[in-house]
Amino acid sequence: MTFVAPPPAPAPDQASPGQTLSTDEVLRIRNDFPVLHQLVNGHPLAYLDSGATSQNPISVMEAEQEYYEQRNAAVHRGAHTLAFAATEVFEAARATVAAFVGADENEIVWTSNATEGVNLVSYSFSNASLGLGGPAAARFRLSAGDEIVVTEMEHHSNLIPWQQLALRTGSTLRFIPVLPDGTLDLAAAAEILNPRTRLLAVTHASNVVGTINPIEDLVAMAHAVDALVFLDACQSAPHLALDLAALDVDFAVFSGHKMLGPTGIGVLYGKAELLAAMPPFLTGGSMITTVDMQGAEFLAPPQRFEAGTQRISQAIALASAVDYLSHTGMGRIRTREAELGRRLVEGVTAIPGVRLLGPGLGVERIGLAAVDVAGVHAHDVGQFLDEAGIAVRVGHHCAQPLHKKLGVTASTRASTYLYTTDDEVDRFLAVLAEVGPFFGVSR
Repeated sequence: MTFVAPPPAPAPDQASPGQTLSTDEVLRIRNDFPVLHQLVNGHPLAYLDSGATSQNPISVMEAEQEYYEQRNAAVHRGAHTLAFAATEVFEAARATVAAFVGADENEIVWTSNATEGVNLVSYSFSNASLGLGGPAAARFRLSAGDEIVVTEMEHHSNLIPWQQLALRTGSTLRFIPVLPDGTLDLAAAAEILNPRTRLLAVTHASNVVGTINPIEDLVAMAHAVDALVFLDACQSAPHLALDLAALDVDFAVFSGHKMLGPTGIGVLYGKAELLAAMPPFLTGGSMITTVDMQGAEFLAPPQRFEAGTQRISQAIALASAVDYLSHTGMGRIRTREAELGRRLVEGVTAIPGVRLLGPGLGVERIGLAAVDVAGVHAHDVGQFLDEAGIAVRVGHHCAQPLHKKLGVTASTRASTYLYTTDDEVDRFLAVLAEVGPFFGVSR
């Protein structure tokens, strides 16, 4: 690969929600992302895999580097000046991320990734089901006859932990079906959610079909039967203005590496009163008040759920990523990606032999499109695109049940972000149209 250094450029300007990012602004934004300015297989890189991992702006990389150069110390432990400075910037990062998603600081728990956050809640429910946590944890206890509801479009990370919780507690796992157009069957949801339902786990936006689910409606259905709601916000936090308090979900998770941040950092949100009642999952240092040889008392949340050495530099870098997104304007990002999503849908549906998975025109989606090329395996499609310098995701995208429901084993997914240009989408569509003829597939 050949790297071409970009010229420096000013940060993007703020604008009111609903406006979009202009072509010039997108080009200025791209100057903040050095990785985008390289050749792959002799072609300019078109990075269309942000749904898996987004790229990092220079400011995010510098924030993490500055921490290690100037403030590296254990947080919440030392009494010296450097430890105090580290703790201050670490907790400031928590406040920044909390404000970004409409939460209070004590409702934000740092995790290594979103998957850990799902498992944290799952195992806390398990511990409560064993009697841990006392009377306050009673609402988290599950047993035979209780039901956990998920959907057919869940990422494995928001499915398997609940499958395992059902196995550990003897409860029943049920699921809301997906309709042929890639949307949830809300009529079925209304029947499935019932007084035995203890938890509904649902994705805000599908990482395969791009559907933005009607979370307000689902929350109302679940709360009407006194069930808790767990939201997978991994594909919404990077792309939509997110207000978790307004959505009234009880728990939510998202990952830093999908929203311009580093790997190794995720966020669990929980309503303050629920986190205060939950028994911990991981135990050890940094999450206790007193310990003797027979037992321990635990700190209040969020520290109760943050055992061990913290993800300090990663949290600081995630806060920098949140600042970048906020400065750009989440409303503008959403509008821009909706435009890119329409461009993808229009282009894909015009190519003979290529099937778009999920909703077509007229239904808003996050800026991604997964496709099935008749007669060509997704891995071959991805390799063909990579030869042209176009990076996409291939496979089942950690959503095998959804692919099975849609009648395919794998798909090819192009996913955009605030740094994606119209030209990159058009290049993807042009090369995708060549796949069938290259492999000799009749149409």
